[in-house]
Formats: sequence, structure tokens, C-alpha cells
Amino acid sequence: MTRTDFAAWLDRYIEAWRSGDAAAIGDLFSEDAVYSYQGGSDRIDGREAIVASWLKDPDPPGSFEARYEPLAIDGDIHVARGTSRYFDPDGSSRDDYTNLFVCEFDAEGRCRSFTEWYIRTGPPRAAA
Repeated sequence: MTRTDFAAWLDRYIEAWRSGDAAAIGDLFSEDAVYSYQGGSDRIDGREAIVASWLKDPDPPGSFEARYEPLAIDGDIHVARGTSRYFDPDGSSRDDYTNLFVCEFDAEGRCRSFTEWYIRTGPPRAAA
């Protein structure tokens, strides 16, 4: 997978997240993929479980924006960095995150291992 291919995969990742379309989500990952949130916690095994995880508590349309770009490639291992921003219903910015993804791809261009790290970078939230 080239840098251009990886950038296109990242765009499809965002679009699948935005759409909540199970087929689009599933198409990103191999059948036996492993997906890990926050550096290995909350590990999810298998495409079906990954799709179910994404659809369990989806972000409402228009509630976020995201941008990710390739950072490094070493064989089948691809690293991306980016940002995610979440919005309140009134459109004001709620949470900003910096993200790092480490992805391993199979020969068909599907991710077989996805590990995400993120850190909240926006201003502190007001007390409820």
C-alpha cells in the first residue's frame, strides 16, 4: 500500500465513521482484524465485532470533523496522525483530540491491525 493508497484509506475511514454504514466500515478491515482503542485497551477482534463496536454508540451526523494524514510507512505498517473535533448541538466546539494510528494492512488493502492513541488537546470542559 502506497502513501497515496493509505491517504485514500484514511479518507474512507472518516467517511465510514460519518455515514455509519456497516458495509463501508466492514470494507476497511480484514475478516480477522484486531482494533484497539487507546493503545491496546478495549481490544476488538474480528470485522463483525469492529463494525458492531462502531455502530453501538455512533456519533450523530455533523457532530464531529476529522483529518488524518500518513506520517510513516515501513512495509505493511502505516502510521497516521491527525485531529478530531467534536461539536455540541449548537455547533460550538466541545472537544479537540490529537490522534495517532498504527495500522497493518493485508495484500488486499484491508487493515488487519489498528491501534489508536489519542489525547484531548482542547480547552478544559466547563464543570457540569
